[in-house]
Amino acid sequence: MERIYKIFTLSPGSTSTKLAVFENNTQVFKANVAHDPAVLKTFETIGDQLPYRRETILSELYKAKISLTAMDAYAAYSGGLESMVGGIYPINEAILKHSREGRTVKHPAILGAQLIQAFSDEFGGAPAYLVNPPDVDEYEELARFTGIRGIYRESRVHVLNQKEVAMRYAKELRRPYEECNFIVAHVGGGLSVTAHKKGRMVDGNDVLNGEGPMAPNRSGSVPAVPIIDMCFSGEYTHQEMIQKISKTGGLVSHLGTDNTMEIKKIIASGNTYAKLVYDAMAYQLCKAVGACAAVLQGQVDGIILTGGVSNDLYFTGFVELYCGWIAPVKVYGGDFEMEALAAGTVRALNGEEETKVYTGYPVWEGFNRTETGKSNG
Repeated sequence: MERIYKIFTLSPGSTSTKLAVFENNTQVFKANVAHDPAVLKTFETIGDQLPYRRETILSELYKAKISLTAMDAYAAYSGGLESMVGGIYPINEAILKHSREGRTVKHPAILGAQLIQAFSDEFGGAPAYLVNPPDVDEYEELARFTGIRGIYRESRVHVLNQKEVAMRYAKELRRPYEECNFIVAHVGGGLSVTAHKKGRMVDGNDVLNGEGPMAPNRSGSVPAVPIIDMCFSGEYTHQEMIQKISKTGGLVSHLGTDNTMEIKKIIASGNTYAKLVYDAMAYQLCKAVGACAAVLQGQVDGIILTGGVSNDLYFTGFVELYCGWIAPVKVYGGDFEMEALAAGTVRALNGEEETKVYTGYPVWEGFNRTETGKSNG
């Protein structure tokens, strides 16, 4: 008889924290706990928010009559760590130390590991895990080069959701994820496209630093010289230029909104420019899929679309028209990050997947070429 594990998962955001409770892979509770922005502003650092977020989470669970003492395990979305390979990581002192420091990012997501470890310590000591954290980097060396020495590419994509849907599709194909080649595109506010080769994400676009297809609120790749000219024009601050790439680019820049449902209404009213912009986003995604197909040398078992925009049949139909000749197109519309946390935890508890140890040493620190030309990093 299959054992039923109760698993508590959480994912901290800027002003809220997503919560969910699973019995194995079945979700039995979910909530999005709001944290008062006025209160958050009173904290000098993100780390200082921890007690406040803890209390608001516990208050929500108390109202729902959910006891953390009943949990068999905890899992969190948590970043700010050094790069690592994909997998399931029991929380250790190195994870907690680097989370507190925000080693690679300053965002409330650094609180995920700290929160679940605190709950574990307080409510019975059940194991606490990270599953495919955002700092996963499995790129091959060839994928890291740009045309400027000293600027190299690192993995910044929607790791957790991408790995989850890839594993789901592999299961549908009745094959291990580690034996499949997939191209996965997460299309949400940002848009990441990655090549999954035999269970590793070996290449993709840097969704945070303005690379790849344009997205609902991100610019994607743009010609470099005009951007340089804008930076030195005196019209924009450094932060305003960052915003153009990461917050107000893409559909927002062209159409004033990243709400694709609103954009579809604008298109339906006869706005041909809006349709052209929306098609251009899909078109650029298709070009990125083609690039990943080249990385996989044409050996592609499936193209997977996920994220909120993938619920739009027009958008996914466009991608299938342009890319269906490469491989079958499979759609998992929406976001499965909480489900991915629970699924990974179940695999760990059942012994289906061996957990990994976070060492705190990045998987890649740059190229250190010797005179023989061999890579030391």
